[in-house]
Amino acid sequence: MKKSYKILMLLGLFTLCGSSLCADTFNEKLTKEERAKLDKGEVLIKNIDYQKYMCLNPDENAVCKQIVTGVKNLNPKYLAEIIQKKDYKGNEKLPDKIEALLKNIPDYAGIPYYSERHKRYFDLYSSAKIVSETKNGNTTTIKADLDMEPFGIVKEDITIEKHDDYLLYTAVNTNDLKYDGFTCVGKGKLKVYIYLYKKDDKWIIYGIGGVNAPHFPFLTDRIRTSFINRIKTFCNFIFTKL
Repeated sequence: MKKSYKILMLLGLFTLCGSSLCADTFNEKLTKEERAKLDKGEVLIKNIDYQKYMCLNPDENAVCKQIVTGVKNLNPKYLAEIIQKKDYKGNEKLPDKIEALLKNIPDYAGIPYYSERHKRYFDLYSSAKIVSETKNGNTTTIKADLDMEPFGIVKEDITIEKHDDYLLYTAVNTNDLKYDGFTCVGKGKLKVYIYLYKKDDKWIIYGIGGVNAPHFPFLTDRIRTSFINRIKTFCNFIFTKL
């Protein structure tokens, strides 16, 4: 009986460690080398293309599950992750700081963006303005117009939910985006998440952006590079300001 009891206890412990109680923020898609970079405080940028290569573990918490589900529903053809860790000590007000950065939409204009095609820097957005802003409890909803060449005005719905120990930013386009006169990204097909949350003595900062755009002969690589580099540029700009 004692032996059977011990076996049952061990099985119970294994079950718990397979649940969210023992969940890690990241899954096996994050390599040891990448984990080492994060432990040094470096910003990690991963081009992953498809949702199945995401390193975020949906079993970590409800927000992680929400992000993974949202990306899966987007079904992106181009996808990138941007990740960083910061010490909690000395950065206790990080949610306030990142909220201020993300809500300051006019400052999005002028973010330097390096064009691989032209081999020089441009403005990520030539202009950025708030159309409307509402606040309901811990959640701020913003409608913004961002002028992003060569795609023209990108209308975005931005939601920022902030608490003492986490912040979730979500942005999605609400209009079709055109390239050389044809629609390359439909409404609701460009989405960016930035998730900041406290785990143990660290802040985890996780950004992911994806685009569900069709593959066009001769233009696929250009469109892919254009959107993914812009997503990485925006997230990296926010991360390096923290």
